[in-house]
Parts: sequence; structure tokens; C-alpha cells
Amino acid sequence: MKIRSRLICCVLPVVFLSACKKSDSAQGTTAKLAPSTNTAPANPAPAAAPAAAPANADASASAEASAKMAAADWAMKQDEIKNDPNGEWAIQATASSTYNDAQGTASYSANQAAGVPNVDSYGDHGEAWAPKTPDGGIEWLDLKYPKPVYATEVRVRESCGSGAVIKVEVYDEKGGAHSVWQGNDPTKELNYLILKFPKTAFKSDRVKITLATNVVPGWNEIDAVQLVGTDQ
Repeated sequence: MKIRSRLICCVLPVVFLSACKKSDSAQGTTAKLAPSTNTAPANPAPAAAPAAAPANADASASAEASAKMAAADWAMKQDEIKNDPNGEWAIQATASSTYNDAQGTASYSANQAAGVPNVDSYGDHGEAWAPKTPDGGIEWLDLKYPKPVYATEVRVRESCGSGAVIKVEVYDEKGGAHSVWQGNDPTKELNYLILKFPKTAFKSDRVKITLATNVVPGWNEIDAVQLVGTDQ
């Protein structure tokens, strides 16, 4: 693809960028040994005691282990979401605007947010949707899914300028919009904004994400959006 309010409580071990930006296209020496002699050596000095380990060695090892565990937990959570049997990924999308007026499946087009997640690092990627300009204000992404379900959750995978989502709506089969969340998006770095809500009384196969791009400086990009629900 170039496809609660509660943030996944996992830490991605990447450096947080305050704003996303678009891309612009000693050698050792070997000492010589002195020749050996038959002269008996002088009384040797007592061997020095081993140097004590740095006081912070244990703390560093513990921090490294914790970071590895957090990374493993994060990876497992991503895999769990990606393979959720009740989750489905969009098959097409439209948007209020696209960077460079991208159409179809071109880089940064709305359809880059369709399909499974495929952006693997936080930052500017053409495999995600991006609006025409940064910090412009209200923008939206409208996604269509393969089958209608009684929705219980929406998961928005943000990949650049995370934290700008302000509203999420699902549509009933007659085209009526129903707001399932509105508020302050806590997402940081490459992660999901996970929104759980009571099961809808109608089936839905359409989700609309609204952003306020001026809230988070720089480019705001969305990699994918998963709709979660059941047939009954």
C-alpha cells in the first residue's frame, strides 16, 4: 500500500520529531617486542586488583533490557492489530486535498491510506496520505471498506506529524454520518490512535477522519485506518 480515546501503551524506540518535513530529492599499530634475555626478572609487583565495574553498569543493562522488552511488546501489538480477524482495511479513499494534487495510487494520494500499514518508520513517506499543505487547518480523509459491519472500534495509524486528529465518524448504510469520537489526539511518533465505542446499531463500511493540521506543526500523514466490527 502507499495506503479509548486511547493510545497504544507501547513505546516505539525511535527519535520523536517535533515536525515532519518533506524530503529534498584510525588504523592501529603493533608495538615491536624487545628480544628476550635469560636474566631473571626483578621481584614483580603484586597484581593490581580488577577495576570495579562502573556504578551505573547495572542501571545501563537494566535500561537496555527494558527498551528491548518495550520494542518487542510494540511489535507484537502491531502484529496483533494487523491480523485482527474482526478488523478490515480500506479498499479506497478520498481526501479534502493531497500533496502535489496526487491522484489514484500516486505517492501521498488518499489511496495510500487504503490497505494494510506499510510505513515502517516515523517521518515523511510517500506510502502515506498527506494533505496539500502543512498547517493549513481542517483536512479530512474518507475511507471505504469491503464489507459493512456493526462497528466497535477504529484504529488510525499515524506516521508523520502525529496528534492532529480531532474527529472520527462512521457512516450508516443510508449515508448518514455518526460521530464516534471527538477530542484531543494523544498519538506520538509512529503509532495508532485507538478509538473504542459501543457497537453501532447500524452497519458501516465507511469511516471519515478529520484533522486540524495546524495543531501539530509540519506535515501530518496517515498510513492506514482499520475498521473493527462484527456481522451481528
